[in-house]
Amino acid sequence: MIQYFKNIEGKTVEISKPENDIWVNLVPPFKEEDFTDLSNNLDIPIEFLRDSLDIDERSRYELEDNVKFIVIKTPAENNSFNDSDAFYITIPICIILTHNHIVTVNSFDNGAIKKFLNTFQNRQTDKRNMMVLKIFEKIVQDYLGYLKQINNRRNQYEQSLYDSNSNEDLLNLMRIQKSLTYFVTALRSNEMLMMKLERTNFLGLNEDDRELLRDLIVDTSQALEMANIYANILSSTMDAFASIISNNLNNVMKRLTSITIILSLPILVTSIYGMNVEIPYQHSSHAFYIPVILSLIISVVIGWYFLKKKWF
Repeated sequence: MIQYFKNIEGKTVEISKPENDIWVNLVPPFKEEDFTDLSNNLDIPIEFLRDSLDIDERSRYELEDNVKFIVIKTPAENNSFNDSDAFYITIPICIILTHNHIVTVNSFDNGAIKKFLNTFQNRQTDKRNMMVLKIFEKIVQDYLGYLKQINNRRNQYEQSLYDSNSNEDLLNLMRIQKSLTYFVTALRSNEMLMMKLERTNFLGLNEDDRELLRDLIVDTSQALEMANIYANILSSTMDAFASIISNNLNNVMKRLTSITIILSLPILVTSIYGMNVEIPYQHSSHAFYIPVILSLIISVVIGWYFLKKKWF
């Protein structure tokens, strides 16, 4: 689906056909005819429009036939039904700058573009470079917001794991770890993209706009550092829990082994007295009590020894 937006007298109006100085937004579901028509109407290489369909597309920029093309990775909630998939993933958003238009292509539901739409009343579609920077700003804000959610979830699952040692909590921590891996990779790529844009002045920014871009680079670096810190904390936590679980398993096996020994020696005594051969005191009236008392004495002695050695 293709949406056309134009700012008229400070108000955002959705129009039905392309004009000069408008914002064109492509959202799912896509049709091949939409790409073809938009490519022909706005003189955009059709490969620029199709690149957003690749979820593994890297952050980068290109220039072809005076059309500027930028790909940046944005965070999104993962709607997968697989319980082992990450909670959050990163998806590409393509920004295309022509002589008279700014075009955004989203192959998935994108929170940054929704936030941009909500504040679009204050944007001027003829200031395309500033609109690109504002989209970057919303993307960085999304990363910071999702990182806070990830940290809260991590604390929640860790506390639950302290109390129950549940496999479900371990699985959730693993999903958070996958999410942080996506974020670290995407943020590093976004940071490099913004630094190249600032160094080459690919967008033709003035000094004030370049200062805003520098601030966005700092915010992206902050988000990247946060993601790395959370990932390191989570990795250390997972290793610690693995050691705790292994230690608990060793303690359980030690207790079971001790119990087996305590039971096996009395069984040995009773089995000896159960043989069909001549044994001492077999004709005594206390013949039944002799193996019982002997078994209890052996069990108590072995149990006391294991308690002294702290095997229980």
